[in-house]
Amino acid sequence: MAESRSKLGSVALLLFCVAGIYASYLTQGVVNEHLAIKRYGDQQERFRNLEALNGAQAVTCFIWAGIILQALLLTGRVSSSDLAHWYDYWQAGITNCVGPACGMFALKNITYSAQVLAKSCKMVPVMLMGVVLHGKRYTVLEYVCMTLIGLGVAAFAQKGSSKVTGRLASPNPLLGYTLCFVNLAFDGYTNAAQDHINERHRKNSPIHMMCWMNFWTALYYGLYMLASGSGVELVSFCARHPDALVDIILFCLCGAVGQLFIFFTIKTFGALVNTLVCTTRKFFNILLSVLWNGNPLLLNQWVGVAMVFTGLVVQGLMKSKSKHSKRKAE
Repeated sequence: MAESRSKLGSVALLLFCVAGIYASYLTQGVVNEHLAIKRYGDQQERFRNLEALNGAQAVTCFIWAGIILQALLLTGRVSSSDLAHWYDYWQAGITNCVGPACGMFALKNITYSAQVLAKSCKMVPVMLMGVVLHGKRYTVLEYVCMTLIGLGVAAFAQKGSSKVTGRLASPNPLLGYTLCFVNLAFDGYTNAAQDHINERHRKNSPIHMMCWMNFWTALYYGLYMLASGSGVELVSFCARHPDALVDIILFCLCGAVGQLFIFFTIKTFGALVNTLVCTTRKFFNILLSVLWNGNPLLLNQWVGVAMVFTGLVVQGLMKSKSKHSKRKAE
């Protein structure tokens, strides 16, 4: 009976985490696309500082995580001696700033659905770099998954609805997809840098990482916006269009809450479960873009979406089976 209750509790907690991730990032996706395509006011102005969204979100997440971290330190649930130094994150903060900014810039050139799909293909550059630079070998099924994902993105990019592309600021598929893959490359470095920090500080808190990663990211964005003058443009735009400020605040809050759910899911259920949840969430981001924002996909694009997510799910299940086999062997 106790074991049954424990299982039910775990399932309920997992469903709570899934609901939190879905609610946060699906809402954020709708708001993100809204800011990318909407024209504000009588002058039909576009919101041109999309990269500023990442900076604003970083500030929100830093404050949010900082409050939680202080509470954990004061209650003794986290020990300062176990934590990494706050300055250990400065390098990862650079790529965590530049990469997502490229992803945001891509929204001026390709649709939100295309951006989500392209950014889901992290395994393709990872495997290619592994083969070319390190001579790594992968299983036949892994190569099949990589090919399926690559062909899926190609199928999606072949032809899109003119109704959707007509809403873009400056349609340019080649530039848009290139920016997305640059985003993936920088994300790869960010993840590797974070893993390196966790290896040196085995008991490092995920909240500490969330706090100081976002501190450095916000700092770099702040310096960029100050030097480029885009910060003044952003303030001026929000003053002219207060409804845009509401969208930005909602975007930031969704990101802060979503990050907490992700860190909690990883800590409680492991990285693989989190990856599968986030992968399926991206599919619903595309579906919501179609239904909520009225961005229809053509048949070739639906086929591309199906191919990409089939490859991603199979890859996730393969990783799960591999880890399970290693644990049994140990």
